[in-house]
Amino acid sequence: MKTWLISDTHFNHTNIIKYCDRPFHNVHEMNEAMIYNWNSVVSKDDTIYHLGDVGLGNDEQIKNIIDRLNGNKILILGNHDLRRGIDRWKSLGFSEVYKKELRIGKFVLTHRPTKVDEGLINIYGHIHNKPLHESFDPSKHINVSVDVINFTPVELVNDEIKF
Repeated sequence: MKTWLISDTHFNHTNIIKYCDRPFHNVHEMNEAMIYNWNSVVSKDDTIYHLGDVGLGNDEQIKNIIDRLNGNKILILGNHDLRRGIDRWKSLGFSEVYKKELRIGKFVLTHRPTKVDEGLINIYGHIHNKPLHESFDPSKHINVSVDVINFTPVELVNDEIKF
């Protein structure tokens, strides 16, 4: 069993292609590429932490995508996920859902970049391919937004992230 990380998939979000200069012609191509990339590395027995902003669309559209994704899926809610709430996200296919953060060893998983105590590392998304604000120490922060990880989950191994 492996552990994976990803953020900001924004499935079904047509305008995100333009906003983040994603290399796709349309939302269908983007969705299918991210589903393929996800399933090419994540097995059914693996655990994957999604750090928020899963996607747009009605519950059926979102569930159809989530059901196609391998792994035990755990969600930290992003700003675009809040309206559905914890129980609804669980009904759509996430085994666990957290509102703000989750700590795994020395890692603090959040949607937005967050300042952390000495010895900890914040893994986040939200800012996509934009630079981390200068008030944050880049040595204590790792961005796992799909826009900077080639639209493919990254693996967490022995307190290291493998890109």
